[in-house]
Amino acid sequence: MKKVLSIAGSDCSGGAGIQADLKTFSAHGLFGMSVVTSVVAENTSRVIGIQDVLPDMIQKQIDAIFEDIEVDGIKIGMLSNTANMIAIAEKLLEYKPANIVVDPVMYAKNGAPLMDNNAIDTLINKIIPIAFVITPNIPEAEKIANMEIKNLNDMQDAALKISTMGCPNVLIKGGHSTGDAIDVLYDGKSFSYFKKERINTKNTHGTGCTYSSAIASNLALGFPIVEAITKAKEYVTTAIKYSFDIGKGNGPTNHFYDLYKYGLKKG
Repeated sequence: MKKVLSIAGSDCSGGAGIQADLKTFSAHGLFGMSVVTSVVAENTSRVIGIQDVLPDMIQKQIDAIFEDIEVDGIKIGMLSNTANMIAIAEKLLEYKPANIVVDPVMYAKNGAPLMDNNAIDTLINKIIPIAFVITPNIPEAEKIANMEIKNLNDMQDAALKISTMGCPNVLIKGGHSTGDAIDVLYDGKSFSYFKKERINTKNTHGTGCTYSSAIASNLALGFPIVEAITKAKEYVTTAIKYSFDIGKGNGPTNHFYDLYKYGLKKG
């Protein structure tokens, strides 16, 4: 069995963060592990509070995993401050795992900030260079690339700019644009496009976490980057299409739609 690690914040409401990542890993038949970077008190409507885990404890969690268990892929999510970014980069440079997917989480679905503005330079200098693929949405890509994104050409330009920061694969997600949900991948040589119908629902809590952890899952399973993203796009679209109307705000996606519909396979 392949083993995948989530390094991210904890969402007590279960829709995003490491909870979404672990559900996604399980849905792909993988063994999921986690390193908690922040404890976030949030629900479908708001973020109530954030308490960051100390860098030393983050590094000890990473040591605990790597000294004992082989890691086939990593999804990095919420990193709220510079110290934690540096701590994680140090350890991953030490262990040199493959298939690192970075989802640069900057905002909650309701717009609440989840990353210190002063940490963006550290994200660029320490985290992006160790990633195999980075998956910013349009607002995140605007921050990282320091430019405005209004259309598909701008998404391509942003991907080109971010690729110069040391990450070989840059996926700009189009969920914040209008029309069909089109994502743009630049792999250092050419562009690929991933298009799915936009689902008319407010229940999209944790979609970015789910998408990036699905990409990490497929990379760990051995799929090349374009196929890994294609499969992940299909998975997250289904999860959104059959999302749950839970809570008073943006409900969570349905990570186990196939399991809920068809049950456990026999034999």
